[in-house]
Amino acid sequence: MTAFAPPPPRPLVLVTGLSGAGLSTALKALEDHGYEAVDNLRLSLVMALVEQSDAMHRPLAIGIDSRTRDFDSYIFLEQLAALQRRADLTVRLVFLDCSDEVLQRRFTETRRRHPLAADRPVADGIQRERILLALLKDHADTTIDTSDLSIRDLRRLAVGHCRLDGDSGLNVFVTSFSFRLGLPREADLVFDVRFLDNPYYVPSLRPLSGLDAGVVEVVTADRDFAAFFEHLTGLLRSLLPRYNQEGKSYLTIAIGCTGGRHRSVVVAERLAGWLRDEGYKVGSSHRDLERSGLERSGLRPG
Repeated sequence: MTAFAPPPPRPLVLVTGLSGAGLSTALKALEDHGYEAVDNLRLSLVMALVEQSDAMHRPLAIGIDSRTRDFDSYIFLEQLAALQRRADLTVRLVFLDCSDEVLQRRFTETRRRHPLAADRPVADGIQRERILLALLKDHADTTIDTSDLSIRDLRRLAVGHCRLDGDSGLNVFVTSFSFRLGLPREADLVFDVRFLDNPYYVPSLRPLSGLDAGVVEVVTADRDFAAFFEHLTGLLRSLLPRYNQEGKSYLTIAIGCTGGRHRSVVVAERLAGWLRDEGYKVGSSHRDLERSGLERSGLRPG
C-alpha cells in the first residue's frame, strides 16, 4: 500500500493594525499574490472560516480590526494561540502601524471619521485604538510602519513577508536613501556611506546620480571604498544565513548618504549585484533619487 504524505501546512495570515494604516491595501496585495482574502471579519467567525476554507487548502489572509462589534484583543490572542498550535497551519500575525501625524493627515484628506471617534477629534480615536491594539502589536510576527511608504512599497513588503512562491530562502531588498529625509522605517539593516568622497562637489557630476558612470568612478575610486565593501559583504555573508535559519523571509538593507543621490545609490547598486551573485533573490530601489526640491531647500545631494 502506498503511503501518501500529508499536504504541507497551509499559510494563514492575520492582518490587523491601526485604522488608516493600509490594511485594505495589504489584504488586496495578498489576494493578488494568491491568498483568499477576507476583510473586516468578526472574531466569532474566524475559526468557522478557517474550517470552511480548509477543504480548498488555499492560503488564507484575514483582516481583523477594531471596527468589528465583537473585537477584543484578549480573545484575538486566544484564537491566535489556538491557530498556532495546529500542525496543518503556518500562522503569521502582521500588524500595520503608522505615525499619529500621518494618520491624522490621511483622515483629513479623505474626510473620513475615525471609527473609534465618531463624535470626537480624530486624534482621540487614534489614541484609543493604539491602547486597544497594543497587545496585538507586541505579539506580531511582522510589523510594517506605513508612515513613509507608498502604496507600491506597502504591497511589496506585505507580499515579501508572506510570499507563496514555495521558496523558503531569504529575499533581500536593497534601497538607497537620504539621511536628510529620514531613515526608512522598514529597514532591518542600515549602513552609512557619508564618509566616502562626495561627487556633489564635482560640478559636472552634481546633476547626475549614482546610476551614471562618472559618479560610480568617483565613489569607487575612494581610497576606503574597496576595504569598506569587502567588510560589508563579509558581514552580510555571515549574517544572512543566520536570518534564513531563524525563518526570516524578507530583509531590507538601507544604504544612506546625505542626499540619497550619489554615494548611497552607487553602493546600493553594487551591493544588490553582489547579493544576486551570491544566489539571493534581490529587489532594489532608490527612495530619494527622484525627490525634487533638494537644491532649492539648501540640502546637499550626495
